[in-house]
Amino acid sequence: MKHGLITVAAAVPAVRVADVEYNVLEIEKLIANAEGQGVEIICFPELAITGYSCQDLFKGQLLLTMAEEGLMTLLDFTRKLNIICVVGMPVQAGGILLNCAAVIQSGCLLGLVPKTYLPNYNEFYEKRWFASAQDLNPTEINLAGSKILLSAEPKIFETVDGVKFGVEICEDVWAPVPPSNLLTMAGADIILNCSASDDLIGKHRYLCSLIAQQSARTISGYVYSSCGFGESTQDVVYGGNAMIFENGRLLVEGERYSFQPQLKISQIDVERLRTERHSNSTFINAQRQATAQIINCKAVELPEFQMLRPVNPHPFIPKDEEMQDTCEEILNIQTSGLAKRLTHTNCEHVVIGISGGLDSTLALLVCVRTFDKLGLSRKGIVGVTMPGFGTTDRTHDNATTLMQTLNISQMEISIAKSVTQHFEDIGHDMKKHDTTYENAQARERTQILMDLANQLNAMVVGTGDLSELALGWATYNGDHMSMYGVNAGVPKTLIQYLIRYMAGLQQFKAQKETLIDIIDTPISPELTPADSQGKIKQKTEDLVGPYELHDFFLYYFLRFGFRPAKIFFLARHAFGKKYDKETIKKWLTTFCRRFFTQQFKRSCLPDGPKVGSVSLSPRGDWRMPSDASYALWLKECEAL
Repeated sequence: MKHGLITVAAAVPAVRVADVEYNVLEIEKLIANAEGQGVEIICFPELAITGYSCQDLFKGQLLLTMAEEGLMTLLDFTRKLNIICVVGMPVQAGGILLNCAAVIQSGCLLGLVPKTYLPNYNEFYEKRWFASAQDLNPTEINLAGSKILLSAEPKIFETVDGVKFGVEICEDVWAPVPPSNLLTMAGADIILNCSASDDLIGKHRYLCSLIAQQSARTISGYVYSSCGFGESTQDVVYGGNAMIFENGRLLVEGERYSFQPQLKISQIDVERLRTERHSNSTFINAQRQATAQIINCKAVELPEFQMLRPVNPHPFIPKDEEMQDTCEEILNIQTSGLAKRLTHTNCEHVVIGISGGLDSTLALLVCVRTFDKLGLSRKGIVGVTMPGFGTTDRTHDNATTLMQTLNISQMEISIAKSVTQHFEDIGHDMKKHDTTYENAQARERTQILMDLANQLNAMVVGTGDLSELALGWATYNGDHMSMYGVNAGVPKTLIQYLIRYMAGLQQFKAQKETLIDIIDTPISPELTPADSQGKIKQKTEDLVGPYELHDFFLYYFLRFGFRPAKIFFLARHAFGKKYDKETIKKWLTTFCRRFFTQQFKRSCLPDGPKVGSVSLSPRGDWRMPSDASYALWLKECEAL
């Protein structure tokens, strides 16, 4: 494991029913292949050594003896390998026969896990051949030259670097209370399922849903391997499922009904899972009494780590097939939040500053949707343009066009005269374009909006977004303040997708061209004068860095509490072709510094709705001292 990631595999070998020598040879091929690719744990199907569909042949001594010899062959084969292998086989224990998973590593049999729940319906009559773990008294057996205490006690295997995994077998996960419940509550990070599930119409969809839910409910990684081509098709067909899940999310899936062996490899982020558990009070409460036997795996030299799983560079942006539904959901959350605030205060007017940028455009469209749903006149929305020293024609024209076509009330109040007077009052040189120069404009605009709200018995709707809050890219008691911040939970990278989605709606058909141009406009506070051609000179991303990087950093910092070294590692894999190492390091350092130093602004944020998995509300998701030191984080950034 490195950076909290462990490489695992689900294997579906070629099989011949009751041909142990052939089956073991095919298992060895996949083990060798997996070892060569840095796999640390590999899971094979149920009864893989003999084949699952042997039926009454399990009653014969020859097959059982050959199964033990097959295990001995595997132990010898793995003697010089580091990989941990979980393989299904029948095991005799006194007078009963058990359907077991054998856990082996480097020539050692680490343990045996007997199946708990045996199907006894339709074409499955496992109780005809096998006993349940519930029928087992603790028994010491000698298997393949190893003395093993075989019992029903839950067993957790721990790797040399601290990853804990448990095993359940096929039907176990279909039970009302699967063994994986107890295993994960007792500390297992990953569950491996050796399975043999036949395929029927609709069953695969249900199976995927079942495993996804179990993985999510137990906040675990889940490796599922089920037998495939080569098993008996006398009455049923086995499609060969190989799937790996992480906290409900499918990481990789094999090809069903393949006639060839399959090896599906992915990496489970154990650190991510543990962070989720730490913050999930329901999981913490549930695990209080859970215990299991801990079996230590062998201390081996870990393989050289290679990143195999893809890293999404834009974690806040939904997949294409989910885009419309997600955008609609977010907008409904924003709309419902604002509607409740308006009805609670008996307010039928809102005041909003319109700059022609992304944030104010989204906030305005949310206001329009809210007023339409409440049956209020759009004239109750007062859009205010407040041109200053850096306002360009492009943003000004887009702002005015948008307000006109939306048929809202429109005002324009220049701040140039009042800010100039203010500079004279405090003795500030207007040629000095510093923080005072910029913030005075932001605060003047907020004062205008607040005073207009008082005049009109209205509410000031804030426009600042989640990314700006993280970086503190707002003027304290300027655009930082409002009476309700509808964008408080929306990151910058997502806003353009929300606006693009609304541009495609019939409700905003007349504004489509303007909305597209707003999306294409460079992000800027426009607080310093434009260039000689009248174009935006002050570009936010030139000053604080690309928002796609900052949103990436923000997601992994807030959602999972990752340290800078891991965020840097993930960012290099996500953005390696777009940003070099030094660029990522530079902006990650900026993010860490600004995130800590700007907490004082977040400590007194206006109300606003959470829309996704993270929020910076001081009353909800994020509570942090405004004077916390960033020394540890910057020190790690410097060492990257």
